[in-house]
Amino acid sequence: MHCSIYKSNKKELTYLYINRKDDFSNVPEQLLTTFGNPEFVMVINIDKRKKLAFADITKVRDSLKVDGFYLQLPPQSDVTMQHIRVNNTKL
Repeated sequence: MHCSIYKSNKKELTYLYINRKDDFSNVPEQLLTTFGNPEFVMVINIDKRKKLAFADITKVRDSLKVDGFYLQLPPQSDVTMQHIRVNNTKL
């Protein structure tokens, strides 16, 4: 399953995952208004990944199948710091 990822131009560290590039038909209009102009980031094959940086991959897959989109909100500050610590130890 491929999905396209967009970042919000209004909300920092907020991302929208959709099933097809530039097809926002399953995304509620109010969410798009709050999200702002979606800025394309990348297309990924979500079936070939075991995890994502800040989102639960199972929730992303399920939401894409059921709702046609997934909204990733900014991580909590302690989660962000933990992610930074883990990735810096690998350098």
